[in-house]
Amino acid sequence: MSSLFSLLLILGINHSASAQTYLDASASIDKRIDDLIGRMTLEEKVGQMTQLNITLINQKGEQRDVNLDPEKARNLLQNHHIGSFLNGEAVPPNQWVNYVKELQRIAVEETRLGIPVIYGIDHIHGASYVEGSTIFPHNINIGATFNPENSYQNGRITALESAPLGHTWNFAPVLDLGQNPYWARQYETFGEDPHLASELGRAYVEGYQDDHQIIPYKLAATAKHFLGYSVPRSGWDRTPVDLSMQTIHEFHRPPFQAAFDAGIKTVMVNSAEINGIPVHSSKQLLTDLLRDEMGFEGVIVTDWADIGKLVDYHKTARNYDEATYQAVTAGVDMSMTPESLEFNESLLTLVEEGRISEERINESVRRILKLKFELGLFEHPYPTGKGLDNIGSDSHKKKALQAARESMVLLKNENNTLPLSKDLDQILVVGPSANDKSNLSGGWTLAWQGAEEDRYPESMKTISEAIADKFSNSKIVSLDSIGTPGSKQRSRFDKALASSDAVVIAAGEEPYTEFVGNITNLKLPEDQLDLIRAVNQSGKPTALVLIEGRPRVITDIVDGTEAIMWAGLPGFEGAEAIADVLSGDYNPSGKLPFSYPQFVGHFAPYNHKSSAVYYFDADIANNIEQADKTTALWNFGHGLSYTNFSYNNLALSDTTVTGDQQITATATVTNSGDRVGTETVLWYATDEVGRITRPVKELIHFERLQLNPGEQQKVTFKINPKEHLGYPDFSGQNTLEEGYFTIHVGSQNARFYLQSDSSNINLKSK
Repeated sequence: MSSLFSLLLILGINHSASAQTYLDASASIDKRIDDLIGRMTLEEKVGQMTQLNITLINQKGEQRDVNLDPEKARNLLQNHHIGSFLNGEAVPPNQWVNYVKELQRIAVEETRLGIPVIYGIDHIHGASYVEGSTIFPHNINIGATFNPENSYQNGRITALESAPLGHTWNFAPVLDLGQNPYWARQYETFGEDPHLASELGRAYVEGYQDDHQIIPYKLAATAKHFLGYSVPRSGWDRTPVDLSMQTIHEFHRPPFQAAFDAGIKTVMVNSAEINGIPVHSSKQLLTDLLRDEMGFEGVIVTDWADIGKLVDYHKTARNYDEATYQAVTAGVDMSMTPESLEFNESLLTLVEEGRISEERINESVRRILKLKFELGLFEHPYPTGKGLDNIGSDSHKKKALQAARESMVLLKNENNTLPLSKDLDQILVVGPSANDKSNLSGGWTLAWQGAEEDRYPESMKTISEAIADKFSNSKIVSLDSIGTPGSKQRSRFDKALASSDAVVIAAGEEPYTEFVGNITNLKLPEDQLDLIRAVNQSGKPTALVLIEGRPRVITDIVDGTEAIMWAGLPGFEGAEAIADVLSGDYNPSGKLPFSYPQFVGHFAPYNHKSSAVYYFDADIANNIEQADKTTALWNFGHGLSYTNFSYNNLALSDTTVTGDQQITATATVTNSGDRVGTETVLWYATDEVGRITRPVKELIHFERLQLNPGEQQKVTFKINPKEHLGYPDFSGQNTLEEGYFTIHVGSQNARFYLQSDSSNINLKSK
């Protein structure tokens, strides 16, 4: 029996069973929706399509203030029928429970129809807006693990730590591709490869939405940002994107399709424009592609204030009414307005004027109500407040720590500089991230742009503290900077450097996200490069640890730096993971999920077209070299270990295959070193000739192996031509062409021929 149904009985309000079908949990969802929509006024329907920010219903009007002002909430719920609210910042769990419980009580018990609200929040890498929660590495680190289990656990533990608080709707995961390193949100992606993003995105959705420990409560994840958001021409957030539909189908569509196939319930729209049309007003993308072609049936929500941006940012609408018309007719269901009632007013005006039909409104309201019914909000509107002791539990933190360990990518290790000996007398830890907790987690942590340092938990270690714990027999000297020549800070640095046996440089970026993180130069800041040069000149064993949300160019100092480790944004357990790798207690296994750029002005993903990267010999006319060329400093998939792995004996079950057959590839991987290690086996395919130009290679499968010293293992991969060898044309239809293909694994390559024996394989030049 629903909470509202119980209340009506208590109050003595008499309705026949047939007259309150929407309150009958035994009725089908479709019947409940039909009944409820039939009772709703136009104003109530429009209210369901509106999402407002916490600042309109809290006491101080500040994002961090998770204290409900009942009168403000009552006004918006009773008079404007608002269906959703969002966000806040990190506060204690009990505070969230009290806030959401009172908000839902007003919605359920003090409004005419008692429709519960759905609360949305940005728990991007763990329950990041809850004090004491488990904070995982950001997605770019999860990508470096090439391990879907880490993404699954991120989703599952986020669900366990936020569901009891009434945080029903999470705006994650990001399924954009991190192909432009300038983009300030690259760290929110799983990397530049669509197959990797698809597998990790699917795992997150399953972990977040399907966890049975929270039954009868259910949650909704969000696929964002549909689509192509991450490849702006300028690199700046929310700036124009130019993409052919073929490129959209081949590269940017697959991660979203994988999430839809996994049952994700909502989609958030790309804030930018594609090919001159803001995505919020693109019927081609939101209806024709997203709904009709890709089969998405859930709720489409805008990003922050993006309907209004059609007027004052993109300038495709003369006024807010026109902007609302464009967005709703394109396919938007809910507007994250989020700080005014402009959307409500405009939408009501448009219906009254006959420009938008009430039938169109009903389509969106039906989807929103279906989401609320599917999540069980009508039966269980209030947060349980149970299991709060599990928030930030040791078992949860162990999962985050393991993900952070697996995400460490050893880029360079000359002279076996790493691991460092635990018998060193003194280690100097120097750099802007040496003693900074916020840098380890980046944006979307405790607050939108990260939080003040004193808001991070005392139990969280800095890099210096973690190294001190790990190297307990060594003296640890920690400095944030080297200072200017002649300064007291420089004198302290010089003295510490002279007396240290090894140096760890903790370099990188401070927290940022979205447009706040726009930069004009991808190079690591010059003061940090100077620090690295100064350390390198000492000749001391040195390890550079890069704490960064995107790959900052370090080409100038690479040759002089013995060991370099990319640590990304590893979260609250990140410092311990870094110390584990530096000490050798954990053998690094991470692989780059993006191509690390060598230049500030030129970069290309690993799966670029052959004509995108080439070199020429000026002494020989028209001598262009393309084979195996790259402009990356380190390629996608690069990552060293403290042991060595070799690949041998790649063999194919046949050298020809048809579209209806499979071909099996096998190879032997050997740990030829002297310690246990984990190798990520990456299988690539190259389509040698295509009517539409083909990438030089594409990741089609990956798996992780743990091997003891001297151990070898045969790896097997079945190649399905329709799944692994085809590609979409400009209309999105899969194309499978006759011709030669090459399979790559490790240092091994093998060639085979796909021959035509049916109408679904097209002929092409051989």
